[in-house]
Amino acid sequence: MIHMYMKRYALAAGLLFAGVCAAKDRSDYQKGTLLRMDSTSCGVQEKGSKSFAGEILGTDGQSKKTQEMLCQEYVLQTDRVVYRIRPKDDKHPALLPIGETAQFRIHKDKLILKVAEADDKEREYIVVSMAPRQDVPAQVANKN
Repeated sequence: MIHMYMKRYALAAGLLFAGVCAAKDRSDYQKGTLLRMDSTSCGVQEKGSKSFAGEILGTDGQSKKTQEMLCQEYVLQTDRVVYRIRPKDDKHPALLPIGETAQFRIHKDKLILKVAEADDKEREYIVVSMAPRQDVPAQVANKN
């Protein structure tokens, strides 16, 4: 009798484990080619400083230096879609090799990219735009 209960518990545990493994978030990578990198404007950086006399007298005399910030923007082309992506980490962006094949997956609101020829490290990118490829004929949906 105890042997029969042990078999049932082992079977239930096995099915539970299989269900958890099957429900795991699949992270299949897609392949694309990095076509080019552009520098695009992504804001303005201001540095301001008040003078000592302005502080004492209470005037608003302050000198400001503004500098346009440039961000890397890559074009990633797959067999059907062209993505324009920017690094999520603007302070320490990695330079990616143009013309190389990259693997990527989309997870929540970001694109996770890795390039085997560079260092095979996963990096997060923001998708700026997506467009269907113009040189590939659109596939018509089958209504059967």
